[in-house]
Amino acid sequence: MPKISKFKEQRVGVLVDIQNLYYSGKVLHGKKVNFNKVLEESVSGRKFIRAIAYGIRTAEGLEEKFFEALENQGFEVKTKDLHIFPGGAKKGDWDVGIAVDAIKMSKSLDVIVLASGDGDYIPMVEYIQNTTGCRVEIIAFQESSSAKLITTADSFINMSQNKRKFLITR
Repeated sequence: MPKISKFKEQRVGVLVDIQNLYYSGKVLHGKKVNFNKVLEESVSGRKFIRAIAYGIRTAEGLEEKFFEALENQGFEVKTKDLHIFPGGAKKGDWDVGIAVDAIKMSKSLDVIVLASGDGDYIPMVEYIQNTTGCRVEIIAFQESSSAKLITTADSFINMSQNKRKFLITR
């Protein structure tokens, strides 16, 4: 993948799939993700326009303080309730919501940074690149990222290459 230049005039929007990064950090490295550093690296000195973090709310509400911390770091937090089906199966993802927001925002931004390695986003990335000319950059852990998503994106930041920066060590 060629290195795409970043210019400080670029208007940047950051969309974070909380569950994708949280579980990747936990499973791969046994640590929590430093979402503030993810935002900082995503913007990279460019014009920060908007950051949205997408999360799932549980009945216990244990994630409320976490969502509040994200808001204090500059994220707009969108949540939806965890859906529990009869039989105990659980579902809670934001793929469609993130895709819709990315497509809407791409019309007024130069760069969309997607914090997720989920291959389900490939059609969205291709659509944005081919219709709005907006760049799509990915930041995620390479080990849990779709290889095709990585090659489709305009650039990829592998969080595993700088664990000290992107993971909370305490």
